[in-house]
Amino acid sequence: MTDANYSDAPEPNPQQPANDPGRAAADADGRIADLEAKLSAALAEAEKLREDWLRARAETDNVRRRGQEDVAKAHRYGVEGFAGALLAVKDSLDAALAVENVSIESLREGVELTARQLDSVFQKFAIQAISPAGEKFDPHRHEAISQVASDQEPGTVVNVLQKGYLLNDRVLRPALVTVAMAPPA
Repeated sequence: MTDANYSDAPEPNPQQPANDPGRAAADADGRIADLEAKLSAALAEAEKLREDWLRARAETDNVRRRGQEDVAKAHRYGVEGFAGALLAVKDSLDAALAVENVSIESLREGVELTARQLDSVFQKFAIQAISPAGEKFDPHRHEAISQVASDQEPGTVVNVLQKGYLLNDRVLRPALVTVAMAPPA
């Protein structure tokens, strides 16, 4: 039999006449049984795919929920390491305040030690001071409080009123500065 002649219909049986009602009923029963088997297989596959989809959806929902919980924890406890590092600085300040007989020298030494501890914490957490005296004014890193007449080039930072700070190259606080202005004409 060639492909052009192929069909799902069974080949005629030469033993039975073509118009035999028994044969037609058997053919119909065979087709019905075949279709029922295909339908059962398709329904089983559809149910399996539905269960797989439900599992994948549940897993996606769980991942989304866990992600939201992680973000909430990061917001709530994100500064835990930094806060823990600052405790040593706080302890040094408390110890300095607890000293009964304070001399100027011992107070200065304690403040210097505490400042070094704080610098160490800043270094550990990538916090850098911005002290731009003599640099060109940068509005992204500096906040100009005023302009003053100066022999320096106009737009140059003349005085730093308050240091600024960077956290991993992101401005935490801009430096408060005065800027040289052009001499009057």
